[in-house]
Amino acid sequence: MRVHTPTVEENGWTCSHSVVEVVTDDMPFLVDSVTNELTRQGRGIHVVIHPQFVVRRDVTGKLIEVVSAPPSGDLPHDAHVESWIHVEIDRETDRSDLKQITADLLRVLSDAREAVEDWGKMRDAATRLAEGLPDEPIPGDLPGPQVEEARELLRWLADDHFTFLGYREYQLREDDSLAAMPGTGLGILRSDPHHADEESHPVSPSFERLPADARAKAREHKLLVLTKANSRATVHRPSYLDYIGVKKFDAEGNVVGERRFLGLFSSAAYTESVRRVPVIRRKVEEVLEQAGFSPNSHDGRDLLQILETYPRDELFQTPVDELRSIVTSVLYLQERRRLRLYLRQDEYGRYYSALVYLPRDRYTTAVRLRIIEILKEELGGISVDFTAWNTESILSRLHFVVRVPQGTELPELSDLDKERIEARLMEAARSWEDAFAEALDAELGEERAAELMRRYAHAFPRATRPTTTRVPRSPTSSTSNS
Repeated sequence: MRVHTPTVEENGWTCSHSVVEVVTDDMPFLVDSVTNELTRQGRGIHVVIHPQFVVRRDVTGKLIEVVSAPPSGDLPHDAHVESWIHVEIDRETDRSDLKQITADLLRVLSDAREAVEDWGKMRDAATRLAEGLPDEPIPGDLPGPQVEEARELLRWLADDHFTFLGYREYQLREDDSLAAMPGTGLGILRSDPHHADEESHPVSPSFERLPADARAKAREHKLLVLTKANSRATVHRPSYLDYIGVKKFDAEGNVVGERRFLGLFSSAAYTESVRRVPVIRRKVEEVLEQAGFSPNSHDGRDLLQILETYPRDELFQTPVDELRSIVTSVLYLQERRRLRLYLRQDEYGRYYSALVYLPRDRYTTAVRLRIIEILKEELGGISVDFTAWNTESILSRLHFVVRVPQGTELPELSDLDKERIEARLMEAARSWEDAFAEALDAELGEERAAELMRRYAHAFPRATRPTTTRVPRSPTSSTSNS
């Protein structure tokens, strides 16, 4: 690897940008991982060139020959395929910054190599665990269907629905924290931590940093742990790592450990019907049953469509009762021009999930930024990620994940707290037209206000609107106002 700003004197050629050059064995995720890391650092990317070559090298790595691959695909025994990556980024001449870019990219490429090399072993671990679960001790109070559901999920993950990036086994300690078992790590968790816990590992969601009540969940008689890790993936795409944990019990039914998979759900996992995804399909059936709608009824079909397009991560993580409450509320909200907030706390106390529905024509970048600031202020957030969903519906759906400082105890939010936050969001998304409509309705009544709104909503130049956002109530009669 070389990260430099080439000059004619040093390199025989020059470039207006700084250049990242990588030569490595060809493998998946290389270009994505490199460009994602550069983007994370705020480096503007101008050019990406990524050819693959078949080469021969001596034992020291010196290039002997670039081989023309024959049509048959049969290569010389000592030839292999390499990726030669050339990326031009914003010009940088500070040598310490260039060294830091190099160190960060080497770390990312090391993660990519370890994940690719151990992918088969991690997949085999999932299938082996699925086959062995029926023979493991299971607490008597753990419903039998949970075991079969866990087996189905593990097999589903191994069937190209999950990009395995890391795996490790853990032992539960007396203080409810999980200690890494040496020699069990694969992929990005391959290296054994320096201490009994994994505080030193850059991608490990250590339970040591969770509040005490969240750590206590490690002893719950619940076979599967489905959540998000604390860190973003350095390989493939910069999303927060998906965390799949399978607990291990002793003969007395006590939790004694966990088998943990880290990775990213594949695109197929997000597009497959909710009725074919293990864990989620059971939740969907329970929600439909509790809602009391026939699957063939109008409301039943609408509710199923809401579930099909609901954030997939939320379906995995939200308890059934809470999920039913949210989606039935969304069902009755459809086509109503109002903002609604649905707020959920992560059960491990690391973030809030906020679903915001608002009129589609009110969704602008400025509104989104105001919503983010309000959520950070109200929830004590230090970072916010968002996704947007727009269809032909009059409502847009925004999903915000508000992360708090590690170790922070999330306060229990009351209904009044949620209503106050929602009211602030409504005010942030309020438009001039909204204020105009409310003023007309207050002065003239619903029918006359609707008539005038249709006629005059777009009649006022935008330049005049900031000074006429609120129409003051007149002490005179509504007739004179009209």
